[in-house]
Amino acid sequence: MNVRIVGFFLLTLLLVFPSGCLTLTYITQAAAGQEDLNRRARNIDQLVAQGRVDTRTGRLLSQIPTIKRFGEAHGLQATPNYRQYVRVAGPSLVWVVSASDPLAFRSRSWTFPFVGSFTYLGWFDLEAAKRFAASLSRENLDVDLRGSAAYSTAGFFEDPVVSTMLPKSDWALGELANTVLHEMTHATFFVRHQSTLNESVANFVGRNLAQDYLIDTVGPNAHETQAYVTAEETGDRRGRTMQAAYDALAAHYRSSEPDTAKLEAKHAILARLDEEVHFRRPINNAALIQFRTYNSGHELSSLLRACDRNWPRFFATLKRLEATSFRSAQESDVDKMVEPLVEGGCGS
Repeated sequence: MNVRIVGFFLLTLLLVFPSGCLTLTYITQAAAGQEDLNRRARNIDQLVAQGRVDTRTGRLLSQIPTIKRFGEAHGLQATPNYRQYVRVAGPSLVWVVSASDPLAFRSRSWTFPFVGSFTYLGWFDLEAAKRFAASLSRENLDVDLRGSAAYSTAGFFEDPVVSTMLPKSDWALGELANTVLHEMTHATFFVRHQSTLNESVANFVGRNLAQDYLIDTVGPNAHETQAYVTAEETGDRRGRTMQAAYDALAAHYRSSEPDTAKLEAKHAILARLDEEVHFRRPINNAALIQFRTYNSGHELSSLLRACDRNWPRFFATLKRLEATSFRSAQESDVDKMVEPLVEGGCGS
């Protein structure tokens, strides 16, 4: 399934240049990419009514208002997003760069005014992303560069639907619903400096509410519903394999072994993982951290059950974390954050 990112609030970045956090090159390319999207965006209702998109695309785009209303009815904040459409070339809209220490699961992070820190940077320009990744590699960091099909400013600005959000697959409707609901979640719940919490919550909400949406609109036995469920199950199996590798590596990194032994174990574990999962890009600490960023927090399921699968109550309870004083920025143990909410009972 497609990875997703939260956009970087470009107007804020242009107005408040954060010394030491971003280069002028990054701000320039980000602003240019956002402006290009705005310039080429067209009203979805008009495109569909005038037949300026193919039948399949028109059908998917026509579902977006219904998806948004479904999300709002289940406690997600209404936003002005996804009323326009942009067609782009290729399967990726942006390229995401992240980095980690080579012998510890410790991410490099970047801080922005008002919105906090993030453990990744998104680039509209692939060559610029490659140059930035190379600069991090020269610091002896593990670096991950991946494509992302979706882009969002988390409700701060009006985001368009992009053609990369409409995969050529049987589960396209479920994936589109997942993406829209995921990004609506960012506008509903967001904790500064906590990327793993924010992304794991959005991933959990998006995938579960998307399945609920399919069941509610096309039925549990519809081909689109079954295709989406099968794709998610395939992703879960892949995720369990990646989690096992992460856990094995974390144990080595925490041990008193010499660095040479840790590197030997790292190479062996990652080689086995690559054989099992068949990655399309190099697999390293940074890639595994990004997997964990989107797939942590098993206690979120427990919280939803405690709330009797009532999503508004789930969000109301989860929002208690927005006022929590975390021990540090970019904490990775989402379960430890959510467990007190489960133990305390779901709010009314």
